[in-house]
Amino acid sequence: MDKMTLEPHYDDDCIFCKILKGDIPSYTVYEDNIVKAFLDISQGTPGHTLVIPKTHVKDIFAYDADLAAAVFSRIPKIARAVQASDPAITGMNILNNNGKVAYQSVFHSHIHLVPRYTDHDDFKMIFKDNSDNYSPADYAAIQDKIKVSLED
Repeated sequence: MDKMTLEPHYDDDCIFCKILKGDIPSYTVYEDNIVKAFLDISQGTPGHTLVIPKTHVKDIFAYDADLAAAVFSRIPKIARAVQASDPAITGMNILNNNGKVAYQSVFHSHIHLVPRYTDHDDFKMIFKDNSDNYSPADYAAIQDKIKVSLED
């Protein structure tokens, strides 16, 4: 993969790039030369914030190490600010969906910061336990396939 630049570049057909350029308004909570964080218009829970790189990148698979370090190093600061904004926030889901099958709906990489208030705040994630379907050999085969696919 070609080395990415941390300098902004945009896709004219991307809604998040239009937000970055100021063509579409947003409720910005944080911005620097690398990322913009703004309220998700859906507000899954109050304070639901999106963090996007200021350069158009489709998803996590398109990041290089420099962009990943720059973007993801800002997440704790922004998450702490969201949490500090409301004493009722008792937790937070931090999500990054990649690909349509993984519920990515805007194909400009973005990280969701979803504040959690209670077990009943109308936000759900389900992780099914499939462990009964796997033997130690199955786990080892998956492990090996991933390990040989790692890039330096």
